[in-house]
Amino acid sequence: MYTVAVKREFVAQHFLIGGDWGAENEKHSHHYVVELQLEGATLDEHGYLVDIVEIEGHLDEIADYYRDKTLNDLPEIAGLNPSIEHFSRIICQTLAERIQVNNLTALTVVVWENDIAWASYRHSW
Repeated sequence: MYTVAVKREFVAQHFLIGGDWGAENEKHSHHYVVELQLEGATLDEHGYLVDIVEIEGHLDEIADYYRDKTLNDLPEIAGLNPSIEHFSRIICQTLAERIQVNNLTALTVVVWENDIAWASYRHSW
């Protein structure tokens, strides 16, 4: 099984809801790192799993969309606690809809909100 990964960084804000998490309940910023991992068993005629430039374009669009925004204000997060678990699923599902490569078997998005905390979501075809 082959895996190719690309990552992007951006700063966005959020505040946690639904519990008492102290300072996390107040609006604050995170320097997010989003890593997209693509998996497949076969390569194309050029020896590539995917066209990295195309994949980078999709990930750039995602990073640009969330950059400098407050996650709580976005329609796809409305009513949800903007946890990195939800955030990784939302990004993963968005990318799974956009990336149309026949030889992929799975797509995983890992979202880091700091140097020690991350969550991921995996989509399989």
